[in-house]
Amino acid sequence: MAATLALVIAEFAAGTLGHSIALISDGVHNLTDLPTILISWIAVRLAERPPTPEKTYGYHRSGVLAAFVNAMLLVLVALYILLESYERLRRPVHVGTELMIWVAVFALVVNGGITIALVRGRRDLNLRSILIHNFGDALSNVAIIVGALAIRWTGVSWVDPVIGIAIGIMVLWSAVGILRESSHILLEGLPRNLQLEAVAHAILEVPGVEEVHDIHVWTIGAELQALSCHARIPDMHMEESERILTAIRERLKQRFHISHTTIQFERAGLPQEAGYFMPDPIPPRR
Repeated sequence: MAATLALVIAEFAAGTLGHSIALISDGVHNLTDLPTILISWIAVRLAERPPTPEKTYGYHRSGVLAAFVNAMLLVLVALYILLESYERLRRPVHVGTELMIWVAVFALVVNGGITIALVRGRRDLNLRSILIHNFGDALSNVAIIVGALAIRWTGVSWVDPVIGIAIGIMVLWSAVGILRESSHILLEGLPRNLQLEAVAHAILEVPGVEEVHDIHVWTIGAELQALSCHARIPDMHMEESERILTAIRERLKQRFHISHTTIQFERAGLPQEAGYFMPDPIPPRR
């Protein structure tokens, strides 16, 4: 946060002195990193707290909620950048390229370092939102350097607002992706890497399971997926049903990384209901 704050001050000052909307746009973009990093840091700390009688799943969703809020901030920032760049495109001004280049190099070092530091946490949606954010910042810094060199060599000032528009589009694109993924999780959507039919057939492969229905799979938090379902098994002793239950849980954990399961057994012979998954019929012998 300290490095980002220093970078924002430098970009605002250089952008104002050098009349560069690209630097000012990147400074506004980096300014949103401050609440983004703060929200993500708070979410990481909350996710470590144990469950309570009121928060029975704990605070795992705090990271997803942080990613959703950060994405909303990014959308607003992208719209502001696009508007300011459009106004500068209509009224071009002279740009100080030397100051623009040096500040962009400094920004590239800061954003590149933050990006590298976050690579290990890319599987967490919360941390991935920060990673994508700073990686986009680093790419925009490269674009600013290239644009400043192009302005110096050609003297064409409209390159600067065009870079600002490109940065705004890139920010908007990344924000929409994070917004779509985080809202999908908050709405209890099926994890993107799973297919419900594949999960059902994996349960049906366990000996003793005749039918399975009312399957629900959702994401609680980073790397924590949950499942609930009803499985139909023959009448048997508790010890035998426990073996089936253990086999189902082990298969779900190994194949799909589903570690939190709630499975309700039902007696075979009851009337069938809509939405059942049944084994594929065995073709008759000829």
